[in-house]
Amino acid sequence: MTDPAHILVVDDDDRIRDLLKRFLSREGYRVTAAPDAETARRFLANMTFDLAILDIMMPGEDGLSLLAAIRSGREKETPVMLLTARGQASDRIEGLKSGADDYLPKPFEPEELALRCAAILRRSHKETPPDEVEMSGLVFNAARGELREGDRRVRLTDAELQLLSVLAAKAGEPVSREDLAALTSAGMERSVDVQVTRLRRKIEPNPREPVHIQTVRGVGYRLMPD
Repeated sequence: MTDPAHILVVDDDDRIRDLLKRFLSREGYRVTAAPDAETARRFLANMTFDLAILDIMMPGEDGLSLLAAIRSGREKETPVMLLTARGQASDRIEGLKSGADDYLPKPFEPEELALRCAAILRRSHKETPPDEVEMSGLVFNAARGELREGDRRVRLTDAELQLLSVLAAKAGEPVSREDLAALTSAGMERSVDVQVTRLRRKIEPNPREPVHIQTVRGVGYRLMPD
């Protein structure tokens, strides 16, 4: 029998912290809760966690600073979910750029948070994605930043390469337009759509009926290799 996943919850709001600890414990997780970043740092130095849930707005050191510390420390591979006040788009984008795996605006339903935790934990326990992704005779190598068709190299712009790299890293999973805008140089969701259209012309057998870069309605896009 596998050990339950160990989750670190960091939030200065006693009510939310206690609610999450009780709810996630009932879901079968082992939960350690901290009221501030200083306490969380002590826990991180002495324990191993499968997931950290960080509130952004905390007195003293905020969640974004703690996220940066996690990503630069020995626990840098620990998945992180951010809790954000609704409408804080700049914090959300900064968090994703800093390495957050997901975010959830407050107020939230505990059931939704539990589902997001389960999804993050599934992704984090997957095997390392393959170095190369094959699509209708094309081979994309993210490490080398190359898209090839046999011996011929298909030229990609920097924006197209960034977009394809993000989608390939999560092959088979939908990636939101918002995340794609934040994680690439596109900057805006409309720019993401433009880059997807251009990339489809280079990858798809029929760009009008894409089979590899699929649109996920209401979400964004998904890369489906062969």
